[in-house]
Amino acid sequence: MMPILGRPMLEYQLERLSRCASFERLVVATSSDPSDDVLAALCRDVGVDCYRGSLDDVLDRFLQAALPYAPDVVVRLTGDCPLADPSLIDEIVVRFLASDLDYLSNCAPPTYPDGLDVEVTRLACLKAAWTEAVLPSQREHVTPFIRKQPGRFRIGNHARSEDLSSLRWTVDEPEDFEFVREVYERLYPGKPDFSTDDVLALLRESPELKQFNARFQRNEGTRKSLLADAAFLAEKK
Repeated sequence: MMPILGRPMLEYQLERLSRCASFERLVVATSSDPSDDVLAALCRDVGVDCYRGSLDDVLDRFLQAALPYAPDVVVRLTGDCPLADPSLIDEIVVRFLASDLDYLSNCAPPTYPDGLDVEVTRLACLKAAWTEAVLPSQREHVTPFIRKQPGRFRIGNHARSEDLSSLRWTVDEPEDFEFVREVYERLYPGKPDFSTDDVLALLRESPELKQFNARFQRNEGTRKSLLADAAFLAEKK
């Protein structure tokens, strides 16, 4: 909800995602905790469906958000990625629909900037995960149950020819937000639908921007969840 050019950051991400031609419906899945009331209010204001569920069991929240629409295929994006690329998302969805895959992402291994992650899977796979997943990481991060079982699920990765995985475009830390705000202030007024190529061009012109958040590592949240897994398994012994 932090403001960029007078509007909440999430509103810009929803605006970008509204350009995805492959989507039949866009739904925000947030929690029923009072702290998320303001987020639900924003969704009402901009006309985007919002489901409110468990604060900690994100897998349950995600599945319950999808079920009323009965989709065969679900795209998972995270709400802290305001530089999300609609054309990339459509490219990955189209590839998935033309395949026999159960799960397709561009982050296993990553070759795109952190913040452009896209995951596409089948509702049936999410239901299996919801029924069987028990580890904290599997419940918090939605898809580990699926993507860590290549013998059970057909899994693919969408790679970029040039590895840009060292770039950090997600927003987990104050420095991340300062980077994204700078990008929007420089690009959005002249081109609201600026692309990934536009951001890359800006970074070539102003390489100092990459230093705003360079000290942070990718997937720190996943590492914390794996520690929780270890504690959970220790308690079961």
